[in-house]
Amino acid sequence: MRTNFPHIRLRWHRVGSATAVTAALVLAGFGTAVHADATTSSKVTWAATPCATPKKTGELACNSLRVTGGTTAFQKARGITPKAADAATPSGYGPSDLQSAYGLTSASASNGSGETIAIVDAYNDPNAEADLAKYRSYYGLPACTSASGCFKKVSQTGSTTSLPSSDAGWAEEISLDLDMVSAIAPNAKILLVEAKSATMANLGKAVNEAVTLGAKFVSNSYGGSESSSDTSYDSSYFNHPGVAITVSAGDEGYGAEYPAASKYVTSVGGTALSASSNSRGWTETVWKTSSTEGTGSGCSSYDAKPSWQTDTGCTKRMISDVSAVADPATGVSVYDSYGVTAGWYTFGGTSASSPIIAAVYALAGTPGSSDYPAQYPYKHTSSLNDVTSGNNGSCSTSYFCTATTGYDGPTGWGTPKGVSAFTG
Repeated sequence: MRTNFPHIRLRWHRVGSATAVTAALVLAGFGTAVHADATTSSKVTWAATPCATPKKTGELACNSLRVTGGTTAFQKARGITPKAADAATPSGYGPSDLQSAYGLTSASASNGSGETIAIVDAYNDPNAEADLAKYRSYYGLPACTSASGCFKKVSQTGSTTSLPSSDAGWAEEISLDLDMVSAIAPNAKILLVEAKSATMANLGKAVNEAVTLGAKFVSNSYGGSESSSDTSYDSSYFNHPGVAITVSAGDEGYGAEYPAASKYVTSVGGTALSASSNSRGWTETVWKTSSTEGTGSGCSSYDAKPSWQTDTGCTKRMISDVSAVADPATGVSVYDSYGVTAGWYTFGGTSASSPIIAAVYALAGTPGSSDYPAQYPYKHTSSLNDVTSGNNGSCSTSYFCTATTGYDGPTGWGTPKGVSAFTG
């Protein structure tokens, strides 16, 4: 097992007079980022969730960040003035916003019944079902409970009673994942599989358990540095034909992570999503806060290039395939109560984009039994919103880190425009 300690997330972005204050926060260990979002004209601050820093050697990091202050894009667009950190009031995009942005309003209402979307995370969130109920009730989504059979929480061995130890940081991640699946595919069933720790071995066993229990869509919002062991992890945990496995591309800017680099998964990059006066009603750019914070992307050092990926600058697996919203300043609304003041929070990170894409796959229908659904978007590139502006850092091969017309690393082929790009 490799050691995975992604860069400690003490990062900041300079915005006017906030520089000295932010630097002081970083030196004090708060790791708060400050972002001047073009759509808000005010500062939005956030910090990596606790699970973004692995607790032990060999553990992977979650890819989520929680807004701590300022006025988000959602609030600005609606003239809402309370601070984003006010847990009493949602301050991020809700289901109707996300469905509108990605052309899913009709599909979200009509599709997904009978499908099971699995969320794989580490440790236990004891309030997962109760928090999920709060989110779905507030937004008028149908109830999804264990009593009805819609929601199920198990350990990596499938037990409903012998669960991992509880962890407040991973509970935030779990709430984010469950709420994003609900926002996009409210008629689908949800299976939460909790690994006993955040090692690749335990998370991988949780992926296998999700598939064993019948999930055809499995979201993974974690990652770490690549290693020579990755190809063996591929065959042990991610080679599941007929199952759409999504993985967040990472939150540390340009650079490849695993398991996003697995040739068997759909790697999901991140964007900044803003309301617009254009015909779509929305616009997206690559999510980048600084050179060390933004969506991941890059050319894998170890994983072979899948046959359906045809970019010529990278001879191995290229990250990403597709993308969705991830910028905390244009973040999503989440209800959470374990280890924090119970209430509404706004989250970003590619931990948001991975479950969104898993849910879009579910709306599109069950994959072919021998298919690797990561190839689907490559067959239907015109059915995606091409993201053509922004970058996530510096690189020697431009499209590895810079958006362009057609395929690029940070956003792949683009973001959902309905479900057509996610079918065989």
